[in-house]
Amino acid sequence: MTSLGLGMPAVRRDPSAAPSTAGRPDTDALIDRFGRVAHDLRVSITSACSLRCTYCMPAEGLPVIPKNELLSAPEIARLVGIAARDLGVHDVRFTGGEPLTRADLVEIIALSREAAPEASLAMTTNAIGLDKRAAALRDAGLDRINVSLDTIDRAHFERLTRRDRLPAVLRGIAAAHAAGLGPLKVNAVLMRETLGDAPALLDWAIEHGARLRFIEQMPLDADEAWQRANMVPAAELLEVLGTRFRLTEVGREDPSAPAEEWQVDDGPATVGIIASVTRSFCAACDRTRLTAEGTVRSCLFGDDETDLRGLLRGGASDAEIADRWRAAMWGKQAGHGIDAADFARPVRSMGAIGG
Repeated sequence: MTSLGLGMPAVRRDPSAAPSTAGRPDTDALIDRFGRVAHDLRVSITSACSLRCTYCMPAEGLPVIPKNELLSAPEIARLVGIAARDLGVHDVRFTGGEPLTRADLVEIIALSREAAPEASLAMTTNAIGLDKRAAALRDAGLDRINVSLDTIDRAHFERLTRRDRLPAVLRGIAAAHAAGLGPLKVNAVLMRETLGDAPALLDWAIEHGARLRFIEQMPLDADEAWQRANMVPAAELLEVLGTRFRLTEVGREDPSAPAEEWQVDDGPATVGIIASVTRSFCAACDRTRLTAEGTVRSCLFGDDETDLRGLLRGGASDAEIADRWRAAMWGKQAGHGIDAADFARPVRSMGAIGG
């Protein structure tokens, strides 16, 4: 198996060493060399998942991260608190792998809510098992849910995810609605084999009160099968949706929002498209990321990582951890560079990084 399939990081420097801050202005914010400021934190809490989506994980899944190498619930909450209190983060999203595979997920949410009472807490999930935990997650302080769902055709779902679990996903979505975890968003990765299902998925989303967003597939699959020529671009999706709907471009809610919105027919429903490849929004990116092992990644496509877990367990103060986090973000790269001649895909796949 390749190192990509294993999800092992290949870093350009020692992750325990402090990155250079030469030229960095004196500010508490998570600013980078290009003037971008991070306000949105993505926290991966596991690499385990109940599905095996072809654009994310290998068929056998990623190796289990030893429990002692994962951040604990109190450690996650401490970092969330530092991010919200000291670094200007106001939106926190928990990802995986699949967050629902963590037995202590409710504790993670509850402690994070206590640590960051004013922050928005959201979660991206495949919704399998959410029907049993939605109410408890809401009560713990979770605000919103994004569900990954690429098709409502059961046979296509099984082929794409390598699991026949569509009914479980739909039960989870219904439970999220019942628990008031909204506005509920559905994320669908654009794949050639499910492109024809897109109009039916949009119909379903409108009927069920979900905000649908399609995402261009990025070169983050563990099998390294992604090819630009085979990718479904946003323009092609718009042509397919246009056979059934009248779409009027609305644009972005704000410059850092990844999704461009289109009004469907006469509204009020909209559909979003996150054109990460063909309409890159890297210049307005406001995200910072934590892996399940407690390293900062400033970009999905940057293999450089900065370890915070060692500081947490080594007795560092919140101020010292915040300073290291600021240093990590100062070195953020300009963009993913997919169109560059020297583009190198990240060593870690999406399942190992967190979405």
